[in-house]
Amino acid sequence: MSAPLTCEHPRPVVQVIGRGRVGKALVANLRAAGLAMSEPLGRGATGEGADVVLLAVPDAAIADAAAMIGPGPMVGHLSGATTLEPLHGHRAFSLHPVMTITGAETDFAGAPAAVAGVGDEEIAMAEHIAHLMAMETFRVADDDRVAYHAACSMASNFVVTLEGLATEMAKSAGVQRRMLAPLARAAIENWVEKGAAAALTGPIARGDDAVVLRQREAVAARLPEGLETFDALARSTRRLACSREIARDAGMEGEGPHAGGTHGG
Repeated sequence: MSAPLTCEHPRPVVQVIGRGRVGKALVANLRAAGLAMSEPLGRGATGEGADVVLLAVPDAAIADAAAMIGPGPMVGHLSGATTLEPLHGHRAFSLHPVMTITGAETDFAGAPAAVAGVGDEEIAMAEHIAHLMAMETFRVADDDRVAYHAACSMASNFVVTLEGLATEMAKSAGVQRRMLAPLARAAIENWVEKGAAAALTGPIARGDDAVVLRQREAVAARLPEGLETFDALARSTRRLACSREIARDAGMEGEGPHAGGTHGG
């Protein structure tokens, strides 16, 4: 049985279970951090000889993979939406990289990581492993897990879906996707810098309902499958614009180099 670990053990023996892109990327990054890493193991590995076992397996397979691990090592999973419950009976933690992992070549350095644990020692180990890979950690409680993961999906997947619709509308006008890229990049950068309300620009933000109506008619004619999304986003954008007006009236609106800009027409 492995000895109890604390952060005084700077080089734990880590075993990764899961041979997919996440497992391979974990091994590569931990090896680059100076740990002596074997290649990822398949499901059914018992964790023998390890201080820490990281389960880089699909969410639905976490409980079964954890059940195969013998007593002793800390056991962590890499899921964003899953609580610690599937690791019941182990010294459990989770470490979720907030990034897109495409393969072993993915560099974790600088990326955020959500961590949780059944106790202080387990949380400390999750943070320690993340910091070995130069990641920035923050804590998410089990009760907040699904809400946090929904935010991740909205910030990444939904943005791509929206840009896909924008691409189709641009194509109908003979405009290439890359011509929209500066707007998309600026919107994200302004959101990061100032928050959503202060970053908002365009006809809804300035109250130009006539332009929005003409846009809606164009979407209905050229991309009818996108009209429901357009209407839903227009309503949400109006609410966001209203919140900005309320903040401005209260003297709380943030100032920045792009305040009052006209990105988005």
